[in-house]
Amino acid sequence: MTDTLARDGAADCFSPASINGLELKNRFIKAGTFENMTPGGMPSERLNIFHGAFADGGIAMTTLGYCAVEMDGRLNENMMYMHEGIRSQLSKLIADLHGRGTKVSGQMGHCGGFSKNSELSRKRPLGPSFGLNGLGLSRGMLFCDAMTLRDIDELVANYRKAAVFMKSVGFDALEIHLGHGYGLCQFMSPKTNKRKDNYGGSLENRMRLPLQVLAAVRQAVGKDFPLLAKISMTEGVRGGLHYDDSVAISRFLDKAGIDGIITSGGTSTMNPMIMFRGGNILPSMLKTETSLIMRLILRLAGKSMFKDYPYHELYFLEQAKRIRDAVSCKMIYVGGASSNASFATLMEQGFDFIQLGRTLLSDPDLVNSAKLNADFVSRCTHCNDCISTIESPQGIHCTQFSGAQ
Repeated sequence: MTDTLARDGAADCFSPASINGLELKNRFIKAGTFENMTPGGMPSERLNIFHGAFADGGIAMTTLGYCAVEMDGRLNENMMYMHEGIRSQLSKLIADLHGRGTKVSGQMGHCGGFSKNSELSRKRPLGPSFGLNGLGLSRGMLFCDAMTLRDIDELVANYRKAAVFMKSVGFDALEIHLGHGYGLCQFMSPKTNKRKDNYGGSLENRMRLPLQVLAAVRQAVGKDFPLLAKISMTEGVRGGLHYDDSVAISRFLDKAGIDGIITSGGTSTMNPMIMFRGGNILPSMLKTETSLIMRLILRLAGKSMFKDYPYHELYFLEQAKRIRDAVSCKMIYVGGASSNASFATLMEQGFDFIQLGRTLLSDPDLVNSAKLNADFVSRCTHCNDCISTIESPQGIHCTQFSGAQ
């Protein structure tokens, strides 16, 4: 490691650190993204190769994206959900990654009322309140229904059951997805939660289900197992969650015993571009969308949904620092970190770990390369074309530098 790298603070990124007893060899974590490498919900060899590239590239922990906690928790039928039918494949994948020196986190997700899953066991997906199901329009699933109290109890039980299974197959940590407009975030957001009972209204009430889920997952895995929470610091829409809310949300989670908070932003359902700063994803989505109905919707409403947010390094830093100052748990930064200069800034600002998404798609060997080059800058251009490959037959990939074309 060069003297320059040591002087500028980036060397701290390559030093080991632990989170609730789990030691990671450096501070870099692959962010969870739906890979589309689980056809029919089954982990594939392609998924192993995908995460293996990050392991070989030096990442300390990789995250298997969107591990639905139940069958109806999937956005579509090609997402994997946690059940005994995938035990052998999942155990093998995790063991292979462990053999490459990389820890594995599982992102626990549930779609709530936002789904186009053709294998849904009920007529409509369930969210906090009755409303429009924007994702399901192309499949005639126009609306979502409100969960009953019994449905809520069953959901909490399914998180607990999924956590038991995930720990048993070898995951080293679990990430509870509380952001991006998915199921638990729908309860947290005043934009989507219109309930009049104890699960709606005040922020304390809207946090009731996420905190019940956290308690259930903790009970399932024990006190010495790392639990992370990904939040949206802002949804970027009128009437939704905003930055001030995220500080209060983080305090709730910290008090409830979360081990680490991942400070993301935006919502896949209403304003995804606030988390994907850079090139607008609308043109590439129009190019790759196969549903005529969805193409029409994108043409009519795309410009209002996909706003322009120019890219700049560390675009969530100032708001993430507010949360850093409000909690005692570990802090995991995500959002516009693509150079050793930015990595050094995050270490100097007191963040414990760094999650990377798009930059790892373009540079799977980012960690090893950055360690050898004090002036490292990722070749990712933040064009965001990778976002439109989420449902590509090849799986998610960088359209400029990946071997998958």
